[in-house]
Amino acid sequence: MDITALNGSTTATPTMSAKNAADTQDRFLKLLVAQMKNQDPLNPMDNAQVTSQMAQIQQVTSLSTLDTSIKGLGGQLGQMQALQSISLVGREVSVPSDSLQVSGGEAGGSYELDGPAKNVKLEILGPAGNVIDTQQLGAQGSGRQTFSWQAGALAAEGSELKYRITATNGTTAVTATTYAHDKVTAVYSEDSRLKLNLERLGPVDYTSVSAVN
Repeated sequence: MDITALNGSTTATPTMSAKNAADTQDRFLKLLVAQMKNQDPLNPMDNAQVTSQMAQIQQVTSLSTLDTSIKGLGGQLGQMQALQSISLVGREVSVPSDSLQVSGGEAGGSYELDGPAKNVKLEILGPAGNVIDTQQLGAQGSGRQTFSWQAGALAAEGSELKYRITATNGTTAVTATTYAHDKVTAVYSEDSRLKLNLERLGPVDYTSVSAVN
């Protein structure tokens, strides 16, 4: 598999970087020598001025080399990311969403609480957005939580539903981020960005994956 195609980027070689830096230094030295040859004998260049110019060209060369090194590192990280993402094909991942699908008579999801909550409520929403079931999940700590909802006669097999989490700690609302679980069917690159295609939810950015289930 062509990882460069997945990554969408190429990196400069160290040889090219060294050559560009050497060419820049060579041009500067030629200009400096010409300037010194043609300077006014009665008003020669100050040593501090020459030193300053030398420092400037050294700084420019260093920045150029650093920029190339950073690009090279970015390319390597992109290739590692592409290799890791390929291993996700066929796996179930969590991405930010409030989507649920009934499978085997139940539907599952997860959510993350920004802080501890004394009361957490799960609401299952039908296709029209109406609440078809409500469950009190009780007190929970901060962080990631999972749930499994038994559909029973409330929803048919394969139904696409949504859910809502309401969490409070006394009179204070606790922020809850909801996640959907879906299977990765393909990995591809689009506009130099790594994308995953999910079985139900379709394309998502690789960076949106919060967990591999």
